[in-house]
Amino acid sequence: MFLRGIRGATTVEQNEETEILTATEELLRTIVEVNDFRPEDICSVFITVTEDITATFPARAIRALVGWELVPLMCSLEVPVENALPKCIRLMVQVNTTKGQAEINHVYLKEAKALRPDIVKLTNEATR
Repeated sequence: MFLRGIRGATTVEQNEETEILTATEELLRTIVEVNDFRPEDICSVFITVTEDITATFPARAIRALVGWELVPLMCSLEVPVENALPKCIRLMVQVNTTKGQAEINHVYLKEAKALRPDIVKLTNEATR
């Protein structure tokens, strides 16, 4: 068994509670689906947001999901780099798995696809 990190990112159009929660849930559900694991397999989830997301904690979306109540979650601010992608939510899901590093599918949605076009291409090919 290995501890693997699964990256994911998405964006929101507005700094609005419902949109932030919906985008976070969509991102996590997609990561879970394309990597085929359960909450019991998760060690922890690190969540970062850009400094323009202040309406709510994205972790609230994950805590509300059935079966995710015991998964440790941590929210933090992303490093405020000049000209960085705005209104971005990032996840680092640490999962216990027998999968090799090359079998992990990272997920980038919406405008966040621009962050790692190389990974987006690989993930799209792997999930076909």
